Amino acid sequence: MDLCYPHQYIERRSGEIKTEKLLGDRMVRMLYSRIRENASFLFKSLTGSLASDLLACFNYDFPLNHRPEKIQRIIRDLGLNMDEALEPETIRSVRQLFERKITYWTARPMHHSPHQVVSPCDSRMIPGSLDHGATFFIKDKFFDVQDLLGRENQHWITAFEEGHYAIFRLTPDKYHYNHMPVTGTVMDFYGVRGVYHSCNPSAVIEVATPYSKNKRVVTIIDTDVPGGTGAGLVAMIEIVALMIGDIVQQYSDVAYDSPREIRIGETLRKGQPKSLFRPGSSTVVLLFQKNRFTFSPDLLENVARHDVTSRFTKGFGQPLVETDLCVRCDIGKGIKPDAN
Repeated sequence: MDLCYPHQYIERRSGEIKTEKLLGDRMVRMLYSRIRENASFLFKSLTGSLASDLLACFNYDFPLNHRPEKIQRIIRDLGLNMDEALEPETIRSVRQLFERKITYWTARPMHHSPHQVVSPCDSRMIPGSLDHGATFFIKDKFFDVQDLLGRENQHWITAFEEGHYAIFRLTPDKYHYNHMPVTGTVMDFYGVRGVYHSCNPSAVIEVATPYSKNKRVVTIIDTDVPGGTGAGLVAMIEIVALMIGDIVQQYSDVAYDSPREIRIGETLRKGQPKSLFRPGSSTVVLLFQKNRFTFSPDLLENVARHDVTSRFTKGFGQPLVETDLCVRCDIGKGIKPDAN
């Protein structure tokens, strides 16, 4: 399938329909059509860790990418707002630009309603359901739940049956820190090995369940604890992509101070930095238990719109429109068990 038409999304802040400039789109479409179909060995090599690392090195660490004029051109071309950057004077390479910190406490304010769940990243988001009877059930398009969580983790697979999910797609221009979407206690934390598929919409459509094939890190959070969000168990899955070779876990209780690894049994607070994606584009998936979470109405309205040209809509044959939103903004709320 040659998906060469525009890809549009809805900007939540303004409500406007925007057209995304997909970086490297022609190369990605060639890789996931001609090369994938006619040279499978080459395709596997190009979506492996070595090729991903080499591409990242060339694009972000090559000495010519340290030139101030190159950095300024990228800032201009991507429309980055450097006024929100923390210590912008320390940015001296393309990698440092993409791994920049921001004054999120003022640039990404968060409402402190205790049961609200917030976006884990600056991203384009799709809400969905794992319930076959739901109007926004999308069977095995983006991921297979068992593969996503790891088939050996049947207790977690069972916990999220018929629940909800949210997919957050980061693009290269985005702030690449992930923040906690909920407050709760870490029940489990583990990695799952995989490959490095692109997160370009064309690639996602061409490869069945790509998000459960890529390398990823899974964090299971119990929010039914004192001071927690009250949304039951929540799974946060951070997924690598082409040129994303690593997910650095570095949770901070205050700003970006004293970052540390995630530990089972500790309580993490909503809105705080959790991890950093190395530069490029990548994805976060949240899973929620059945009857323990409800999405904000505008996100459900947006995903079903017919007046937006989305490659996901064209590729999957049903309305699937992304909403562009900010890290720490509300995406829905937890539901108490006795409220069902």
